[in-house]
Parts: sequence; C-alpha cells; structure tokens
Amino acid sequence: MIAIYARVSTEEQAKHGFSLNDQIRQCRMKAETNKVKEYVDDGISGEFLDRPALTKLREDVREGIINKIICLDPDRLSRKLMNQLIITDEFDRRGIELVFVNGEYSKTPEGNLFYSMRGAIAEFEKSKINERMSRGRREKARQGKVLRDFQVYGYSYDKESEQFLVNEDEAAIVRLIFDLFTQPNTLVQGLNGIALYLTSKGVPTKRGAPVWHRQVVRQIIMNRAYIGEFYQNRWNTEGMLGNKHRKDEEKVPMRERPKSDWILIPCPPIIEEAQFEHAQRLLSESRRRWAQKSKHPYLLSGLLRCGDCGNTMTGRLSNNWGKKVPEYTDIKNTAGAKQKGCGRRIKAQMIEDQVWEQVAGWLNNPDEIAAALQQEKTKEPFEAGEIARLEKEIEKTKNARKKLIKLFAASEDGIGEEEIRQELKELTQKEEALNNQLAELSDMLNSTQNNEYNINVLMEAVQYYLSKGQDELSFEEKRDLIRQVVREIRVYEDSVEIFTF
Repeated sequence: MIAIYARVSTEEQAKHGFSLNDQIRQCRMKAETNKVKEYVDDGISGEFLDRPALTKLREDVREGIINKIICLDPDRLSRKLMNQLIITDEFDRRGIELVFVNGEYSKTPEGNLFYSMRGAIAEFEKSKINERMSRGRREKARQGKVLRDFQVYGYSYDKESEQFLVNEDEAAIVRLIFDLFTQPNTLVQGLNGIALYLTSKGVPTKRGAPVWHRQVVRQIIMNRAYIGEFYQNRWNTEGMLGNKHRKDEEKVPMRERPKSDWILIPCPPIIEEAQFEHAQRLLSESRRRWAQKSKHPYLLSGLLRCGDCGNTMTGRLSNNWGKKVPEYTDIKNTAGAKQKGCGRRIKAQMIEDQVWEQVAGWLNNPDEIAAALQQEKTKEPFEAGEIARLEKEIEKTKNARKKLIKLFAASEDGIGEEEIRQELKELTQKEEALNNQLAELSDMLNSTQNNEYNINVLMEAVQYYLSKGQDELSFEEKRDLIRQVVREIRVYEDSVEIFTF
C-alpha cells in the first residue's frame, strides 16, 4: 500500500497560504495511482515528533501495511533534523521506499549527506521564522499596539485600532467584584463567595461559561489592566505549542520573563488605583483570613500574629480542669512546620473583647478613625516586619546551601551525594520562593499609600455599622467589620498592637 503524508501548520497557512489539498494533489500525481492511503496533520507544527497522523503512519509501517511513502518535501516530515533522521532511519530499516515530490532521496552516502543538509536548512529556516515573528511582535508592542484579543474581561478588542475598548457591561461586573472584595457587605465572603454569587446571578464569564471559579475572580483582582497597565511580552511560551501532543509530565510550563522585558501598553482604566492597591493587600492575606471554617468559630481568625516569633496565632480549644476553653496560640504541631512557635497563648474571650471594644470605639466615633490612621504613620510599616523576617530566612537558607556545597566538595567517596543534591535543590527552591515573597512585600511597601482612600474604606465600615446598630450585629457581621478595619493584630507579652488599613 502506498501512503501519502501531508502536513501544514497554522502559521504556514496564515503566512504563506500553504494548502493541504495542493500537497495531496501533487503527491497523488507522483504516485500515479488513486490506490493510496492519506495521513494528514492539519495545523500542527513540524517541530514536534508526536503528531496524530504521523504516529498512525509509523504504526502502520510497523504492521507492514505500508511499503511506500510519498511526501511533498522533507520538511513536511519534520522541521527538526534530529527528528527527520529518526523517522527516515525507522522507515529505511523496514525497507520502506521514501519518495519526495520536490527532490529525490537516495540511500547513498551522497544522498544521505544532501538529505541531512536539507533537514538542517529546514530547521534553520524554522528558527529564523520564529525569531522574525517574535521580533516583529515585540516591535509592534513597543509601538503601543495590542497584538491580539487576549480575552480580558471588561474589555473588547478593536482589530482596526489594535487597542482595548471598555466593554461597559463587563466593566460593571469588574467594579462589582472589586467592591464585593474591598467593602463591607452581607452578600459574600472572600474569592469563593464572589464566584458563587456571580454564578447564582447567571453572570456569564468572558467565554460564556455559566460557572465562575475562584481562580478566575483572583486573576481579575490581580490584573493591572484595570488601572490602565496592560503588559505584553511578559510570558515566555517557547516550546508550549506541542503541549497538546505531550504527556502531562513532559509538558513545557509557561515561564515569566524578567520584569525589564515586559512591554507596557496603556489601556482605559476601570478601577481606581487606590482601590486596586487595597485589594492587593487584602488578597495577600486572604488565605489566612478566609481559611477553612473550623467547628468552633473565632472572631479574630486569620488576624493574630505573635509579636516575638512571628508565627500566626490560630484558635483552638484548650483543656482547663476538664472544661474546654477557646484560646489563640502560636504553637504549630504539624509535621514540617517551619517554626514551632514560642508557646504564646491568650484566651479568646479576652483578646476578642479587647479588639472589638477598640474597633467599636472607632466605629462609634468616626473622628477617631483619622487620628488612628495618623498614629499608624508613626508605627513601623506593616510590611517592614515581614520583610525583616524574610531577609533573615533568606540569609539562613543561603548559609545552609553554602554548608551543603562545602560538604559535597569535601566528600571524596560520594557518601550521600544524591541526598545532598536533593537537599540543595529544595533549598534553592525555598530561597526562590522567599525572594518572590520579599519582592511582593517590597513593592507593596514602596507603593504610594493613599491615606484618603484608607479613610474612605473605614468610613464605609462606619456607615455599615451605624446602619445595623451594635446590638443587632451577628457574629459574622462583627467579624467582617473587624476584618474591614483591622489588617493585623500583633500580640506581645504585655500588650496588643492593632494595625489598620
């Protein structure tokens, strides 16, 4: 049986108008018969070996179904020389006659040399095409053009001007998401609550799906396009094109380029920068603020931190002469905890009453809010303590790596070499994660703090509080109001320090 193999990639169709029908027609003319079996890969790059039709052809060759293969050109088989030689050698070993419409292939030394040269040239051409396309896209981006429709919720893409335009219907939902996340309300709690709320109201996603996911909400809240900053050339997608043909463990991940390579494209803002930055601060703490609900609810869950060891303080029930008493502690009993804590404990009722009394005092006397914010300016910035702690952790990690490297260099018989390599890898990953956290906190510390916006946030909490009345507040409403006003509470031996937004 004679086989015809044809392939065209999406970019070749768009750029050069390559046609599968024309390839098949020319191959049929070369075969001089209609008794052929066609193997066609449509819209698949020749850079990858794992292609559905090519894989089927190779299987049929192994089964002995095919004895002759006709192809338009060697670069249709593959755009990579190594893959091209693998395929050709596989066919040769089974005695398959390989015929090309454009040029002959002979199994002589000269023929193999010429074939290899053509394969190398095809691979070079592919690399040059990719390089030219990438350079062209970067230049276009530097001219302020949006390269394609990136499907950003809240915007429509105008092909003529190559710019984003505000989609008013979607923009209203974006504003709602930010308001629900940053303002006191009884509708939702956290990212998951917003996603469930939008789903219940029948709001479609950008792609028309009826169900929202918390990760989609998170991406919207983190997207700087909504304050007029859209970045192109941020992600390196090299090698990802063939992921759909790879196994999960072999897929190439998308990697973020250095920030210096990003290209800023101004776009119409939807959200005020002050609200956006406030949302980022809330988001950085949302994991501990909206942790999984425990059997016993705690008013200050996710807000307490030990002022000495830096551990978060979580609620638990302690045994007091056979009676279960709620308390907060910094002790971490889980395996693998970075710090076990210094053992600080405080009765839940005592600290909750103290904090609520302070917050209620602010809410009952709005004039005190401005004074509290003014006092915040004299304190060490909230992020500064965390930055100092992270810098110490990074230094400790670096020292641990140096010790391991010295141990590895001094080991003559290679004792524990694999364990040392694994530990070095884990320390490197830990240092990278710590550096990322440090960079995020530094950005937040260096960003301009909008005191007027912070006052507005607190005044919204005041209005909500006064509209309800202190005696009518439920446990959940008290907790939400505290979280709206308080950013973190640090507990010391003989004092408590409250940080507001």
